[in-house]
Amino acid sequence: MSSLKSSLGYDRDNKVHRMLWMLFVVVVSLTALVLIWWFISIVIDRPMVPTPAETWGALTELARDGDPMTGRTLWTYIRSSFGTFMKGFALAFVVAFPLGLLLGYSGVIREFATPAIEVLRPIAPVAWAPVFVVLFGYQIGPMVVVFVGIFFPLLTSVIFGVRKIDPNWIDAAKTLGASQLQIFAKVVIPASIPYLMNGVKVGLGIGWMCIVSAELYASPIGGVGFYISNQAFVGYWPGVFAGIFIVGVLGIITVGTADYLHRTLSKRMGVEVS
Repeated sequence: MSSLKSSLGYDRDNKVHRMLWMLFVVVVSLTALVLIWWFISIVIDRPMVPTPAETWGALTELARDGDPMTGRTLWTYIRSSFGTFMKGFALAFVVAFPLGLLLGYSGVIREFATPAIEVLRPIAPVAWAPVFVVLFGYQIGPMVVVFVGIFFPLLTSVIFGVRKIDPNWIDAAKTLGASQLQIFAKVVIPASIPYLMNGVKVGLGIGWMCIVSAELYASPIGGVGFYISNQAFVGYWPGVFAGIFIVGVLGIITVGTADYLHRTLSKRMGVEVS
């Protein structure tokens, strides 16, 4: 790969070169994915695996005419899912960030909290979907499922980030007369931000898995998951794959945005990002 970059005259310090290389990588990767998908659909030759062309046709039909089964438009489905997703993300962020700072900074509290966290963390968030939808209702239930999916990656990343702080930084702050609150504000929080953003990237990916599964149980709120479920119920598989494609695009947008912020903040904090 390095030889290819050299032959193209790639300069990693040139912002335009980096952007063009990233675009090239994305185009090659997605083209390969579509070709593999097309090949598999031809080999399997069953309605459950439509071709990319059939899926694109269903997607453009949905964007142009809406869903004839429900009368909802593509943008209605996206708006519903994205709104629920962002509420769950915001709640996870507000809870996980300060709790992660506390658990990372206090060894005693972390020691008592770790067993409970390790019991709950491996449970797949989708397993909670029917429970939360029945318990909290169609509007709040899916949001809580997303919250659970994003919460643990954020929490563990922040805890790890706080524990990675060089103790000499804290000792230096204490020597200069900084209070515990000032140490938190000037040392702990800034140093944990890059790790928080890494948790955000992981959590966003899991969150999109959660919203789709939650919407299978919460049909009144609509959403892309509800659309996928409806299309599968009537056996219109290009529509199912169109819904899956929509989720993939939304995931790319949100995770890509988080990745950009992660790299920007990490660079300012002096943390290396691969």
